[in-house]
Amino acid sequence: MKITDIEIIPIRPRLYDRNRTRGREIRFSGINQRTIFKVHTDTGLVGYGDLRCAAPPRSAVESLIGCSPFDFVHSDFNPGLGGALYDVMGKHLDVPAHKLMGQKVRDAVSCAAWTARSSPADFAGEIKRAALQGYRVCKMHTGTFYDVVEQTKAAEEVAPEGFRLHFDFNGIQSLSSLLATIRELEDHPIVGYIEDPLPKKDLDGWCRLRDQVRIPLVFHVPLGFGGLYELGAGVADTYLFSGMAVGETLISGFACARANTQTLLQLTGGTLTKAFALHIAAVLPTATGHSIHLDDQYADDIVCERIPVKEGSSPVPEGPGLGIEVDEDALAQLAADCPKVPEDLPRHVGIVRLPDGSRLYTSPIPPITQMTGREEVRGIGMDLWEDDSSEKFEQIFQRLEKDGPFEVEE
Repeated sequence: MKITDIEIIPIRPRLYDRNRTRGREIRFSGINQRTIFKVHTDTGLVGYGDLRCAAPPRSAVESLIGCSPFDFVHSDFNPGLGGALYDVMGKHLDVPAHKLMGQKVRDAVSCAAWTARSSPADFAGEIKRAALQGYRVCKMHTGTFYDVVEQTKAAEEVAPEGFRLHFDFNGIQSLSSLLATIRELEDHPIVGYIEDPLPKKDLDGWCRLRDQVRIPLVFHVPLGFGGLYELGAGVADTYLFSGMAVGETLISGFACARANTQTLLQLTGGTLTKAFALHIAAVLPTATGHSIHLDDQYADDIVCERIPVKEGSSPVPEGPGLGIEVDEDALAQLAADCPKVPEDLPRHVGIVRLPDGSRLYTSPIPPITQMTGREEVRGIGMDLWEDDSSEKFEQIFQRLEKDGPFEVEE
């Protein structure tokens, strides 16, 4: 079997309506930029892969033409192209992709919902949505313009028993600031995971923080690094592998297994991306943490059937290859509808609410630390004002562009 062609197909599927209202579209901007890889072979078999990424140039795949897909087992290609190769190899052998990766150790994998930075009220809505869809974990990046303790309390009020939050703190704070925040979060059992609490280079800070807190710390391994040095240093309880090539992920994942250390996978895209991650997680002994995707965000996809979530887990597909049937008509339609240039988002103004009741007009991503001199501000909140074509909006927007944040005059 030889590769005869590889199609690179950009798509921009619609997000669910809940992500396109009340200014939320600016928080979800860009997550629907996906690329489908379609590997053709001289046997007539076709492999499909999907990844949230910009379409690479044609030159990125030309060297594969004329080769056997089996030349690239455990390759260093991105997970979209890698997934397509495993899909066609599995179809050729009539086996699921995980049989080409290692010994299967589980039939189902815990999966997490995802949401963008949200106000406490919107976050509570997302937790209710995730729970109704069968999830038992939800991941969200924190933002200094929202109070993470208030977000946690809002989630607690609506979450079912046993539901857990995964907060990604973006690796931008200092140990003293984060320690105080985590101390407050420890009073809320719903907080199950703290990802990237400190800058990745501050390994000493990670170790000191880990010694002092009860909530498991998650180290997001950067692309191009296996995470083995950090594993040896003992900086975290769990290591998250995201967007890495399958070969690199398997090597690092098996190393974590030898150290009896939990791993999480984060491959973002649609159902095909999730399927590929489930196959990888099926063979990694300590991939017992939740797998994170974005398949719960897309109203459109290119598959005939989505992968279900039941009691927090999804089954590992057992059909040949990735085990997912592609809807060629849906793929053709999404490819045809994909804009050559991404649509411009409506202009927005941020309105930050401070604990003393004052309000500030800001950019949609306000520099809170610069504005307040503090890394965390309890009781802070923010609203987004979308361009409503009013004269007042235009005046505020132009002043912000010129002068930066300024106080709202009542």
